[in-house]
Amino acid sequence: MNILLVYPQYPDSFWSFRHTLRFISMKAAIPPLGLITVSAMFPAAWQKKLVDLNVSSLLTGDIRWADFVFISAMNIQKESVNRIIEECKKNEVKIVAGGPLFTQEFYNYFQVDHFILNEAEITFPPFLKDLENGQDPRKIYTTDEFADISESPVPDYHLLSRKDYASMN
Repeated sequence: MNILLVYPQYPDSFWSFRHTLRFISMKAAIPPLGLITVSAMFPAAWQKKLVDLNVSSLLTGDIRWADFVFISAMNIQKESVNRIIEECKKNEVKIVAGGPLFTQEFYNYFQVDHFILNEAEITFPPFLKDLENGQDPRKIYTTDEFADISESPVPDYHLLSRKDYASMN
């Protein structure tokens, strides 16, 4: 299974730090921690690739390579999310979405195939189990529980380039 993890671009604003990061030769302030944590939960045999649009570009070849594209986003990243979804649909690749934006507004994203909402440490394993058992995954996986952070996996930091993120230096 080929999994593409895509983190949408932040718009140019004070909080994106885009202009100030140039002074320290960095591309982004922080890495996409949610996506690299979810990445650590995939079966070891699955191929994973991360594209953080704050650091690099999303290529059509990356999308076509993937069996699933996973997106995690916050509300401020909506514009970039819409472009990602459009490209995935154009290339007929299934989309799995989670994070604050989708937990709050999943009903606005009918084009997304599956939602992993609230606490991924709780809602992602049943999605994986359905896939591994050959079942069609449900549209929505959600919980009212809170994850025990001490049981969260160590994020897949190896998917990142340390030189791109200010918080990793």
